[in-house]
Amino acid sequence: MSETAAAPNVPTTTINEDARLESLGYRPQLNRVLGFFANFAVAFTYLSPMVGIYSLFVLGVAIAGPAYLWLTFIPVIGMLFVALVFGEFASHYPVAGALYQYSKFSVGPAYGWFVGWFYGIALLVTVASVDTGVVPYVADLFHRWFGTNWNPASHTTILLITLALLAIQTLLNITGAKVMGRVAQFGVAVEVVGTFGIALILAIHGFHHSFGFLFSTQGATHAATNAYGVDFHGSWLAAALVAVLAPVYIFYGFESAGDVAEETKEASRQVPRTMRLALIWGGIASLVLTAALLLAMPKHDPIATTVAGGGVPAILAQLSSGVQDFLLLMIIFAFFSCGTAVQGAGSRLAFSYGRDGALPGSGWISKVHSRFRTPVNALLVGAVVSVLFVLLVYYQPGKNVKLGFITYPAHTTALYSLISFAVSGIYLSFLLTVIAAIVARARGWVPEGSFQLGRWGWTVSIVAALYLGLMLLNVVVPTGLTSGRGLFNLDWITLLVMFIIAVVGAAYFLIARPDRKVGRHLHDPLEPTGAERVG
Repeated sequence: MSETAAAPNVPTTTINEDARLESLGYRPQLNRVLGFFANFAVAFTYLSPMVGIYSLFVLGVAIAGPAYLWLTFIPVIGMLFVALVFGEFASHYPVAGALYQYSKFSVGPAYGWFVGWFYGIALLVTVASVDTGVVPYVADLFHRWFGTNWNPASHTTILLITLALLAIQTLLNITGAKVMGRVAQFGVAVEVVGTFGIALILAIHGFHHSFGFLFSTQGATHAATNAYGVDFHGSWLAAALVAVLAPVYIFYGFESAGDVAEETKEASRQVPRTMRLALIWGGIASLVLTAALLLAMPKHDPIATTVAGGGVPAILAQLSSGVQDFLLLMIIFAFFSCGTAVQGAGSRLAFSYGRDGALPGSGWISKVHSRFRTPVNALLVGAVVSVLFVLLVYYQPGKNVKLGFITYPAHTTALYSLISFAVSGIYLSFLLTVIAAIVARARGWVPEGSFQLGRWGWTVSIVAALYLGLMLLNVVVPTGLTSGRGLFNLDWITLLVMFIIAVVGAAYFLIARPDRKVGRHLHDPLEPTGAERVG
């Protein structure tokens, strides 16, 4: 602390942030180089409305019709309550590792370790999901420019393109937080063009439907007229419970602003703000782009034609070739910047775990590069694990596989099954963190950061927990492979993946007891109850 205070060119705000970090028992090791916009960019590009919509639009509109657009408000508003809870935590604990640290200090080392376990696996899966998701767009662009004929469904094509992306992302993340921030900042510009810009281009080109079209179902609630043959027996509410999962799968990632808190200037004040703004602007961008895509769908038999054409590409095909090429570049970079931000957040979580002695080889994982001031080893480990996840694409049974009462569907890669945990794992770790906030309040925790909820703390925390609990149930509940929800969670597969990850985590926990080492890093002079729990 004294060395930081004595530095002649260190801003006072940096001294205060580093002093707070030291009061929590951590020596400042990472470069505090991210300003407000860079921190916002990391959170916004992880959330990435562009990536989410281009991936999930066809599912949403096919299940509930154009009216699915208005379901976007549910996860945006629900997650805004979550962002408020996380913001108060982030302001009080501006420490890399975010959810793990919040839960560790609030409830205890064992609880925090499991929150970080679920969250960390979900982040690694998300990197694999995002990087493999961009493969069809890369293959299409190379075909248009160079005449190549790569099959985007080929396992080898997926692996090679993903390996190339991971190598570039890892290299950029290694070279420093400032580089990660620059990639994310450019990613924000791409997101603006890819959402608001494309919406404007589609509007200029001419919409095929009136505004009232956005409130219609186009027969999606009946099996005979549903693009996937799903029968909701005429109930739009039943369809909406499933269709809401399309925007639900988009609106998270804002919490990554807290993962890079130790590299953010004035983190206690800025991180809560960037969490909220990333979510709000992500919601606005999603509503604008989704509405434009819906209005630009083909005039005749719009849903069936759009689904048959592969979703968004069928809508954009009406634009000029040059515009399509430009848009493909935007989509590819949006996926790339999203994956880069997620990988950066995951490496800070691994670094935070390693610093607490919570992982095998913790000393090596938590080592920071002397020049770049980045957790290089954590980045490398994360990249290797993501590659291992990508290799699961090679398992794809040709017929249904019976696993007791669970049916593994034919022609479904193991990677696709694992990707379902990218959302369920996030919602589970979010819920556990909000519960930690409730436990902390019940124990008498008094927030001391720049951002405080005050008398609204209990209300906001309870509403956030209710939203997360109900939506997690909606995400994982098995209703059969032929149901609309089966398009997202593959019936019992999501629950099975959650169970396997929980069992693996529990086995390691019982053998290694990482909570004993984590328990040495619980001192918080601003929270007397923390010291009591250590004892």
